[in-house]
Amino acid sequence: MRFPLSVAFLVFFLSGCMSSPKTTYYTLNVAPISQALSSSQAMRVMVGPISLPDMVDQPQLVVQSSDNEVKLYEYHRWAGSLKSDVARVIVANLARELGTSNVWSFSQTTQTNFDFQVLIDVQNVESKLGDSVVLDVLWTIKPKASLADKSGNAQVKMGRSLVRVPVTGPGIEALVAAQSKAFALVSADIAKDMRQ
Repeated sequence: MRFPLSVAFLVFFLSGCMSSPKTTYYTLNVAPISQALSSSQAMRVMVGPISLPDMVDQPQLVVQSSDNEVKLYEYHRWAGSLKSDVARVIVANLARELGTSNVWSFSQTTQTNFDFQVLIDVQNVESKLGDSVVLDVLWTIKPKASLADKSGNAQVKMGRSLVRVPVTGPGIEALVAAQSKAFALVSADIAKDMRQ
């Protein structure tokens, strides 16, 4: 009788010692929007919808481990969602680049009165630890109908951003920082086209 009781106690004790690893949560980083940005008589921009490849649109971080293999990091997760983080980064960077506070995310507002809508289609995200982040993003700038030219055509602009940002340190945090910089570069491409 003593032996089974001792084994049961040992199993109970060991199961208490074996806890699951701690989950770490991440978010893309962006500098806060300055309060000095103009809001009156400035262009109004709605960003989104945003589409992401199913492979990276996951709660877990997805890292490319080789050309044909990816790894889902179960205990390294997005604090919200990657899609909402991408929207937040592009909104903040466009506001800064265009000098207006009138930039908002399609998914987080009921505001429909805009001058331009920026559609974002992320074709590919390759993130390699200690190496680089590569983005391939298609984007479309659609003016509202009232901004049509004299012939009645709204000048829709389409572009593609291919960016590569080196990862400047080891670990997941450095990788997420590189992702933030990569999406900031995409924002700069879009803003440059909008200013032309």
